Amino acid sequence: MRSIMEVETLKRLALMGANKEQVSLSSSIFATSLGMSPQTAARRLSALEEDGYITRVVTPEGQKVRITEKGITCLKSEYRDYCSIFEDGGAPVMRGKVVTGLGEGQYYISLDGYRNQFNDKLGFDPYPGTLNVRLTEPFIPAEHEAVVIAGFKGENRTFGGCKCYPVRIKGVRAAIIRPDRTSYPPNLIEIIAPIKLRESLGLRDGDEVEVTLE
Repeated sequence: MRSIMEVETLKRLALMGANKEQVSLSSSIFATSLGMSPQTAARRLSALEEDGYITRVVTPEGQKVRITEKGITCLKSEYRDYCSIFEDGGAPVMRGKVVTGLGEGQYYISLDGYRNQFNDKLGFDPYPGTLNVRLTEPFIPAEHEAVVIAGFKGENRTFGGCKCYPVRIKGVRAAIIRPDRTSYPPNLIEIIAPIKLRESLGLRDGDEVEVTLE
């Protein structure tokens, strides 16, 4: 999302029900609800549409708008941030089930270019492998929560960077690792830890687990 005003516009659309269905929109009434001119409101909607946060259909009576999945994901991220500011209910907990990954984690985590940074920035030497968990809700972290792992050049190729998010799983200190380039959906996470989590915690595919953000 590019600006606070665009977030506010998206939130206003959601309050009108556009997160659940396509809603009819009067440009003048919508502009008044935002406290801005119709021209400015139109620019906000155009920006949201261009960025893929809403879809619009223009009709003779006005326009019909619906928030896309990308827009809903953005609002959920905002919600999480506000919860962390105002709620005293403890650290956020995510729930999901253990699944089998692609088997590539062992190779990448063993590379010194990554491993040295894990040691320095996370404070532990990770076991060469990941625990994969499919969450019940998408993992949409705030950027300020990330521990940035820089990419580096090897002898024959360049390795991309990633972001890590400290967590605990059954009391074990660990971290979610998310490559800057990934084909995984937002609800599928990879977890690294100083121990082999599957073996140490007796986990199998399908087991339910809780992951606590730190």
